[in-house]
Amino acid sequence: MTLKLNDKYLKGFVSEADYNDIAPKLAEAHALLSSRSGQGSDFLGWTELPDNYDRVEVERIIKAAERIKKMCDVFITIGIGGSYLGARAAVEFCTSARYNALPKDTPDIYFSGNDISASSLAELLKICEGKDICINVISKSGTTTEPAIAFRIFRKLLEEKYGKEESARRIFVTTDRAKGKLKELSDKNGYETFVVPDDVGGRFSVLTPVGLLPIAVAGIDILDMLKGASDAKAAYSSEKMSENDAYKYACIRNILLSKGKSVEILATYESSLAMTAEWWKQLYGESEGKDNKGIYPSSVTFTTDLHSLGQFIQQGSRIMFETVIDLVNASDKTLIPDDPLNLDGLNFISGKDIHYVNRTAFTATAMAHTDGGVPNIVLELEKRGAYEFGYLVYFFELACAISGYILGVNPFNQPGVEEYKKNMFALLGKPGEDNEKRRAELAKKL
Repeated sequence: MTLKLNDKYLKGFVSEADYNDIAPKLAEAHALLSSRSGQGSDFLGWTELPDNYDRVEVERIIKAAERIKKMCDVFITIGIGGSYLGARAAVEFCTSARYNALPKDTPDIYFSGNDISASSLAELLKICEGKDICINVISKSGTTTEPAIAFRIFRKLLEEKYGKEESARRIFVTTDRAKGKLKELSDKNGYETFVVPDDVGGRFSVLTPVGLLPIAVAGIDILDMLKGASDAKAAYSSEKMSENDAYKYACIRNILLSKGKSVEILATYESSLAMTAEWWKQLYGESEGKDNKGIYPSSVTFTTDLHSLGQFIQQGSRIMFETVIDLVNASDKTLIPDDPLNLDGLNFISGKDIHYVNRTAFTATAMAHTDGGVPNIVLELEKRGAYEFGYLVYFFELACAISGYILGVNPFNQPGVEEYKKNMFALLGKPGEDNEKRRAELAKKL
């Protein structure tokens, strides 16, 4: 077992009749995906990627990662949205949320270009002082505002520190295969480039060069990760809900939505999975949130958030359900010591493994929340590792595509994302007649 859907906490919320009712929609969604006839079918490259990835390019990534490890103390990945969330999720999932602070023979990895915070950039520049640096900028066009600003700053830093020739050896670019400003700049300056596939959208791109280079720099076996995704592809090939947990997850989500559960909380019990939840939120939020439809994706890290959001989940408005990633086996074993004075009254758990106590907390919480009217979908994950991450990624991506088609939206576009950009460019004074008109309209609202 790598990943298994446990539906024991759905009793009273989802019935056999519900599964029967949604079966025709599932069949239609499966047909749209498998025949590549649904909306957004130009962006289905991720479906075959685990088996048909570019072997030559992946080998180049592995070799580049080895050079980077030898060249630098700090590796900065510049990107936003799908250009950074998946890679950061993988690094923390496979190693630790404290990756940079732990002893290791790989560079510290920082992620930049995912906001426009002056203090965040200034702090990272201070971290880089006296350190050897390499950067990986990820952008299909090279003109996305947040990463473009960060790339300007760090390219200038490298050129002043090393000179143009040496800085070119330290700049790695993941961009379009043949076109775009970033590709032009890379060809002109001799940066090594990797390809953002044309048929894979950003939020589905973690297992492409977009995510694989920083993941490999962290010392993670990317071939094992791709093998995990490949095995998940085989495991979830059946069109029958009873034989396909990814399809079943997609169906349960939509059944619960039809019953008024419009908020999904991804709950984890490990801090190392917090960024996986952030990646998941983008995947589902950007894929389903359109046409005034969708399930709002949220996340919590338990047991921490049981002491903050736990009250609302237990007794607040009944608009939510939880999807829990239950990590079955931990990589570390830590026993709780005995206290002769028993000042905290916890000697009844002396000698027990902390992971056992954590999983007991999950069981207790699932029981309490379901009793309080919050359905729980449980995804039992065997352990943390590169293989398991690849497996989990494919599970969520496949379920997301099917869920979107069941919902009746295009899961692969994001038309609403552009609105804030248009306003921002107009307010910043970008030239152009359309920007002048928009700026005048916005001025009336300020």
